[in-house]
Amino acid sequence: MRDGLGLGDAYGATIERIKELGGGKTQLGMEALMWISHAERPLSADELCHALAVELGFTNFNAENVPSISTVVSCCQGLITVDKEASTVRLIHFTLTEYLSAHPDIFSRPHSAMAERCLTYLNSEQVKALSSDPCPHILATPFLGYCSRYWGVHAGRDLSDHARILALELIQDYDGHISAKSLLAQVGSMGVGRERMRYQFSGLHCASFFGIVEVVAALIENQSHDINGGDCWGYTPLAQAAKNGHEGVVEILLRQTEVNPNKVDLIGDTPLSHAARGGHKEVVKTLLQHREVNPDKPNNYGSTPLWQAAWGGHEGVVKVLLERDEVYPDKPDNCGQTPLYVAAWCGHAGVAKALLSRDEVDPTKLDNDGLTPLQRAARSGREGVVKVLLERHEVSLDQLDRDGLTPLQRAARSGHEGVVKVLLERDEARPDKPNNDGRTPLWYAAWGGHEGVVKALLARKEVNPDKPDHNGETPLSRAAWAGREEVVKVLLERDEVNPDKPDNSGETPLYVAAWGGHEGVVKALLARDEVNPDKPDNYGGTPLQNAARGGHHGVIEILLSRVEVNPNKPNNHGSTPISLAAEYGHNAVVRTLLAREEVNPEIPDSTGDTALSCAAYGGGEGVVEILLGQEGVNPDHPNNAGRTPLSYAAWQGHKGVVKILLEHGEVDPNKPDNDGQTPLMYAAKCGHQKVIELLQPREVVTPGAPSAIRDTTHQK
Repeated sequence: MRDGLGLGDAYGATIERIKELGGGKTQLGMEALMWISHAERPLSADELCHALAVELGFTNFNAENVPSISTVVSCCQGLITVDKEASTVRLIHFTLTEYLSAHPDIFSRPHSAMAERCLTYLNSEQVKALSSDPCPHILATPFLGYCSRYWGVHAGRDLSDHARILALELIQDYDGHISAKSLLAQVGSMGVGRERMRYQFSGLHCASFFGIVEVVAALIENQSHDINGGDCWGYTPLAQAAKNGHEGVVEILLRQTEVNPNKVDLIGDTPLSHAARGGHKEVVKTLLQHREVNPDKPNNYGSTPLWQAAWGGHEGVVKVLLERDEVYPDKPDNCGQTPLYVAAWCGHAGVAKALLSRDEVDPTKLDNDGLTPLQRAARSGREGVVKVLLERHEVSLDQLDRDGLTPLQRAARSGHEGVVKVLLERDEARPDKPNNDGRTPLWYAAWGGHEGVVKALLARKEVNPDKPDHNGETPLSRAAWAGREEVVKVLLERDEVNPDKPDNSGETPLYVAAWGGHEGVVKALLARDEVNPDKPDNYGGTPLQNAARGGHHGVIEILLSRVEVNPNKPNNHGSTPISLAAEYGHNAVVRTLLAREEVNPEIPDSTGDTALSCAAYGGGEGVVEILLGQEGVNPDHPNNAGRTPLSYAAWQGHKGVVKILLEHGEVDPNKPDNDGQTPLMYAAKCGHQKVIELLQPREVVTPGAPSAIRDTTHQK
């Protein structure tokens, strides 16, 4: 498709057709195009239609003049469309925007015209009536929000005499006008001033906020506003102008002898602080020319103008402030963070370089958390700043942060490949240095799944790819635990890596991968001949048991495909894979295990509990039904303490399981355990009323059930 200029003939012809419509249709079509193409944000259909209904010179807004959106679209001859998804009206194509921008003479002073209409609307009797209502209903005024927020933007771009008069009319009693509330609601929280907002945003604040020099000058001349008064944030008119970069208004206000250029807002910021934070270099220069301005005044948080400029990355402002002798370039805030520190944190390399040009700046200075600028830059991935800081000989790569990590370890942990490579280029870099827990940069990178960092570290011959931490976990173990399949594959390519190495608890990479249900990792590990798929940990737990406990059906099927895997193998507590799957209610896993002929669900654990007892204890109704459907399963099997599946279900309050068991003819609802306690007694002791109602017709309750009935101490 051609660009807007290439379609000029077509667009020009269509605009001529709009003009040929004549009368109100032409006006409606052309004004609609003006509003859509020059609005500060997309307009809704209601906003556009109300904007087109405003009549200049009238104090009454006539709702009968509001056209339908279909009429507006028709008058625009296909040049606009309603975006139903976004609920806004837009030009038919971006090339029309290009065309209108290239032909500014199509509309006569559009911003002036839009400012006049916004102000006429805000000065209407209908909107003024809203201002006097403590709980106004503004649904009938859909144009209010746009007018309140943007009349000053349009006026600031092109202020006509008529718009100036209308603006002065609006802001005579602005702090009581509904548009003041609307503006504040749109530009940010009113904070502690919310309840007093009616009296804390004057017309002078508003004009300064928008930067309308002529209106500010008129208000100052009338002496009708407190030039140092604070709004709901404590901002003076000067602070509002400085914050928004309105140099002309700042100059006018500073010429007033009564103005206080150092007056702070509610958090202690001065106008200079606001200008510095916003990066308004010329405003900063203008303020610094005023001899009363303190260029190094901190706010309530200890942040100076230089600190705020550094945080925002405003290099030009930083350089201007550094020219002042009063400015201390290494002054920390209340958290101990210096301008260099925050520049490093935010990645502003140019600012960092400017600050480091000053001898007073210490590039190794710690904040209150014990972090240096390099450590903060490394953990935030600020490659450019890291390079700048490393140019200073004082900066050490071995300095530890509060967690005992070096910059390299921190960068590796966060996956900042660029920073890692920069740090590795230094001769003093120690790429295999462990922290206090024995964890190396490679260990952290593997844990995080940062493949690029892992490869960069493995390219260094000093790096031991199989180095365990103090818990015996290797990089491969940690990657397997976290399911980092690609990193696992990279590590397995190294001959030095033992794919079956257990940690201090006896857990192998396969063991932890099965625990997490990471099928891809499990497959990659089982592809290695050295890996024992049935290797237990120190507590007798196998990969299959882990997968069964977690309900990882895919891993179960992979492991069962290996002949070495014993599907009945118990852990040190005697729990088998099927009893673990049953206890945690994993129906699919139970079915898969039962499909194996060698799997025996009646094998008891060390307390005598079978898979059915475990399922009843866990409340898995589906598993209970599956097991009861198996030949040879005893539904009333007592454990070593004489407790049956029904006893467990009653104690835990599993009404559904109790009902299923009671429907089985072989279950004795009155069967006592070795202490003489029946299922009903357990339910009564624990207050499970629904279970009591199921059991009560079958037995008369007697008090005195034990406080605990099942030893659930399995492997870790």
